[in-house]
Amino acid sequence: MNIDQIATTRYTTKAYDSQRKIDTALIEQLVTLLHYAPSSVNSQPWHFFITSSSETKERLAMATTGPYSGNQPKVLNASHVVVLCRRKELSDEHLEQVLSREEQDGRFIKPELKQAQIKGRGFYVNMHRTELDDTQQWMEKQVYLALGALLFGAAALQIDSTPIEGFDRDVLDEVLGLEEKGLRSVVLVALGYRSEEDFNAGLPKSRLAEEEVVTLL
Repeated sequence: MNIDQIATTRYTTKAYDSQRKIDTALIEQLVTLLHYAPSSVNSQPWHFFITSSSETKERLAMATTGPYSGNQPKVLNASHVVVLCRRKELSDEHLEQVLSREEQDGRFIKPELKQAQIKGRGFYVNMHRTELDDTQQWMEKQVYLALGALLFGAAALQIDSTPIEGFDRDVLDEVLGLEEKGLRSVVLVALGYRSEEDFNAGLPKSRLAEEEVVTLL
């Protein structure tokens, strides 16, 4: 894999070919990528909804009207749409579930390692709950780690993508019944293949000079 080539050629797709669909085997790879995305202290405070259903995409597109209408064609015409969500609360019950799964998967080869995990995770969770009072923002940061992995992984599979923050969260949460699920939508990603109408495909990428944003110490 040539990481330089992926980084310099992937871009945000502006228009999709509604007739081209992503192969199921490729979607399965992206599901694995999301499933194993990194998160702070392995908190995994997220849930991902993925659809290729035209009916479901039409429902999701209800959140892209008015000031967000420019994103509606992307949602409707993409092969798949991913809704990346965070948990409304980082509950003790969820953290116990994570710990139990870690134990099942053999993460604690010695009893003291389990206690160290409990102590270390508890330190950061409690810091964000009480001292910083920013648990929701912290969880959203973890979701964006998964987003970055998804965008790069899609590009590696030669799948076009569009991260979308421009949508009505309240509408989307209602469409998916997220309140009842204890979730909150964070960002959408359209996945598919560009159409000939995608003006951004032929434009050069533009970034500040490397020395302006990267310093080797």
